Amino acid sequence: MAVDNAGELGKVVVLLAAGVVAVPLFRRLGLGSVLGYLAAGLIIGPFGFGFFSEPQHILHVAELGVVMFLFVIGLEMQPSRLWSLRKAIFGLGLAQVVACGALLTGLGILFGLSAPVAFIAAMGFVLTSTATVMQLMDEQGFTSTTRGQHIVSILLLEDLAIVPLLAIVAALSPENSNNGPAVSRWVTVGIALAALAGLIAVSKWVLNPMFRVLANSKAREVMTAAALLVVLGAALAMDWGGLSMAMGAFAAGVMLSESTFRHQLEADIEPFRGILLGLFFMSVGMSLNIPLVLADWPRIVAAVLAFMVLKAIGIYVVARIAKANHHDALERAGVMAQGGEFAFVLFSAAAAGGIIDAPMNAVLTAAIIISMALTPLIVIGMGRMLPKEEKAPESMEGIDEPQDVSGTVLVIGFGRFGQIASLSLLARGVDTIIIERDTDMIRSALRFGFKLYYGDGTRADVLHASGAGKAKAIMVCVDDKETINHVVDLIKREYPLTPILARAFDRQHAAELIKKGVAFQLRETFESALAFGAEALRELGVADADVREVTKTVRRRDAERLQAELSGRRLDEQTLQGNRWAPTPLIKPQREGKALNEEAAQAIEGEEDDEQSPAAAEPAR
Repeated sequence: MAVDNAGELGKVVVLLAAGVVAVPLFRRLGLGSVLGYLAAGLIIGPFGFGFFSEPQHILHVAELGVVMFLFVIGLEMQPSRLWSLRKAIFGLGLAQVVACGALLTGLGILFGLSAPVAFIAAMGFVLTSTATVMQLMDEQGFTSTTRGQHIVSILLLEDLAIVPLLAIVAALSPENSNNGPAVSRWVTVGIALAALAGLIAVSKWVLNPMFRVLANSKAREVMTAAALLVVLGAALAMDWGGLSMAMGAFAAGVMLSESTFRHQLEADIEPFRGILLGLFFMSVGMSLNIPLVLADWPRIVAAVLAFMVLKAIGIYVVARIAKANHHDALERAGVMAQGGEFAFVLFSAAAAGGIIDAPMNAVLTAAIIISMALTPLIVIGMGRMLPKEEKAPESMEGIDEPQDVSGTVLVIGFGRFGQIASLSLLARGVDTIIIERDTDMIRSALRFGFKLYYGDGTRADVLHASGAGKAKAIMVCVDDKETINHVVDLIKREYPLTPILARAFDRQHAAELIKKGVAFQLRETFESALAFGAEALRELGVADADVREVTKTVRRRDAERLQAELSGRRLDEQTLQGNRWAPTPLIKPQREGKALNEEAAQAIEGEEDDEQSPAAAEPAR
């Protein structure tokens, strides 16, 4: 038993080591992480060093990476946003699927395949690899641009297309024709629709209350477990209903996209998604049958190149018809020319149904894997050959501007301070992302029309999911001194160029924040207390000009004290009693001949009593 456990642990170590070595190496060579994972899988797989003999077992687990990836995509697709992209999804996406499907089916028939086999092979190539394309777009940095959103829309339609394609495979299957009456098929459809309706109902009415309860428990590991439960539970429900697991995860993500817990969910899922997605690519690399490819390499290579070129032509033509410019159309054709991971599902279903035999399944699978491996090289080549696109207004092609967080302000904390600080931004129409971890505060704010997200600003992954890397400014408005310092240090480390506006507790804290490099700091009670004291002077009958002079002097002296703290000087008692710091008779007695005494004037220019402990206060008389 111990030997078996050691052997399994050794395989895990080999997997991790292969990824850790290959991915940085390939990225340094400019080949991208996807190709690195594929190469690592090929090296350690059954046709390499042979550490693994059953890559399909790993692939079944690694497919959860694709499932989680689509859940994260769903979180970015609010129903309103999805509706705004309907023309791109069901217009542009459907046109590309139909056009490329027809072209590749015709090519398959020319290669001598029967019509059903040619159709299955063609549609496997039509279903672009969502994992590969999204990873490449993230690395190239254009996922959130208009052209990137067009590609995402097409990928969504292609992911949706796997459902009717599996139904078509079942209808074409010779083994299915004698399995029973058509009524059973309608029962299957009914079960699938019921599973989808149940998932939507649970997502809409159960998950938000559940996450509120878990958030109040203050147990981060429970929130992470709940996020995994949502993704895997949705995938399992769709699998039981006969639909795609990835589609179930996507549906759950869409339903939770307007939840206040959206950013926290994305942050909790992200580490698992990245690891499992890398594992998916490695298992795909392991599945490449090298002896098969070498035995029939001329035909396989010719088929791969022919299918990729013809698909790219189809994508380019559809893009140009949709009024995309030459650069965008060519870029889209290069990025999406490969087959995808859903092709493995389609080919497996076709093989199980008797439409294609085992050798054909192996050849088609090898062709898809080779096309996925070639895609990063194509993208790199296009990046070097194509001229840089000039910055120009992009045609929306009937699509609303994507809801991107770039150019926004991120507000961390929505207590009394954060609420008032954000009002000016909201009144000005600035696109503001607000995160808060007090669920009661979030519920209260929602009743007044504010849009808040649940999130812990002390976590780097939550800041990333909340758009901190794309924000023009970050306002730290939380009410705890240590938490403010932690958040500021985190932001300066992760996003050193992003301006930080921070709430300060007292003068010493303000000096500390300035040393940390914040763009602006403000003590939480200084301005309000100064205005309060000025109003008290007016009530005593002091003239407005004198009130302004008093306020100006107090502000100047406070700034000098702050500068002394920054320079490390300590103002001793003698300095405080000197001419420069001694209180001057600024107040002209106007009410019953009474003047404020010297102690009161000194109190005005001293430390705020509620901001600094007596031990830390400067000596004053």
